[in-house]
Amino acid sequence: MAYGDFVVMRDLSFVVRRGDIFIIMGGSGCGKSTLMRHLIGLKRPAAGKVFIGGVSLWETEGEARDALLRRLGVMYQGGALWSSLTLAENIGLPLEQFTDLSAAAIREVAAYKLALVGLAGFEDYYPSEISGGMQKRAGVARAMALDPEILFFDEPSAGLDPVSARRLDDLILELRESLGTTMIVVTHELASLLGIGTNSVYLDVETRTQIALGRPRGLLDTCRDAKVQAFLRRRGETAPADSTESANGEAG
Repeated sequence: MAYGDFVVMRDLSFVVRRGDIFIIMGGSGCGKSTLMRHLIGLKRPAAGKVFIGGVSLWETEGEARDALLRRLGVMYQGGALWSSLTLAENIGLPLEQFTDLSAAAIREVAAYKLALVGLAGFEDYYPSEISGGMQKRAGVARAMALDPEILFFDEPSAGLDPVSARRLDDLILELRESLGTTMIVVTHELASLLGIGTNSVYLDVETRTQIALGRPRGLLDTCRDAKVQAFLRRRGETAPADSTESANGEAG
């Protein structure tokens, strides 16, 4: 990954298994969000390939590429909600653009997606009328509008209090359990990555490459790299009890 001649990260190689809650972790400025941009088709790698279900994302064009990208859903750090639209209208927007559903059917789907994230009855609220945690959950509902196989989360807990952050983690676990969706989460929040992660990659800002792969909680015992240990054993943050299970199969 590079911006001009400046290399952000090199020699990255990892597999996200189907059903994983895969954590992209590392310190500030290591390129976590930049990596996500490469994986969702917003920025082309300077070298290398991204495969989704065996199909090379950056070597696919036209309608085939559009169809591939519609297999992905993204919850951006700010929620990506239009302030002038109600929650139902926000979720309905991609349905209007990419499906032939009627207005009534779109409204029904939007209500269902909001119910999935615990926001039943909030269809006609505007983003400014709900709390930050609720906006995050509405952002998840919007990301699920087209029933993606893979959901991306960019710093989902940023700006939330510990209780709201834990509720969002619980939501991610519930959605993975009920829908079987693969999750890729960009975060540096210790409680989140240890509490929900089934697999991970650690990006090191100094060496500009990955220095650890594996289940975050497992890396506490198996990884001997001092940087990774310092990151995972930070003081002042309480690691939750283990609440994840390994997943099998491959998603990309």
